[in-house]
Amino acid sequence: MPYTQASKTLTHAAVMTMLSAAIAEAESQGQPQCIVIVDASGELLGEIRMTGAKFLSRKSARSKALTAASIRAATTAIPETARQPIGMATGGNMTALPGGLPIVMNGECLGGIGVGSGTGEQDVAVATAALKAISADI
Repeated sequence: MPYTQASKTLTHAAVMTMLSAAIAEAESQGQPQCIVIVDASGELLGEIRMTGAKFLSRKSARSKALTAASIRAATTAIPETARQPIGMATGGNMTALPGGLPIVMNGECLGGIGVGSGTGEQDVAVATAALKAISADI
């Protein structure tokens, strides 16, 4: 049995490309957003609170990114019956709010992106624009 494995990581160029695309989408919507990108282990890679975004949405955006990276699925994939207990058990670090998507390339989860400050639909659109910018699996 091997004791190591090769893994891919997002580069700073990918993070900047994602942030730029997310900002452009948020600006096109006229909705300033908080955008957080984490790696597959939940470590922060990049974030921005756009001018005018709700400052508390930074916390929900981080929870969305952490959740998506952890479950390797959209935040909304958490079953309804588990939403409150999992949020409480993780001290609010996991959420089922829309706007968190995993960053998957060639079938491998490299992290998560979380967006907050708009409606759930706006948040998902901003996160999706970021994923498209780096040709991630959607």
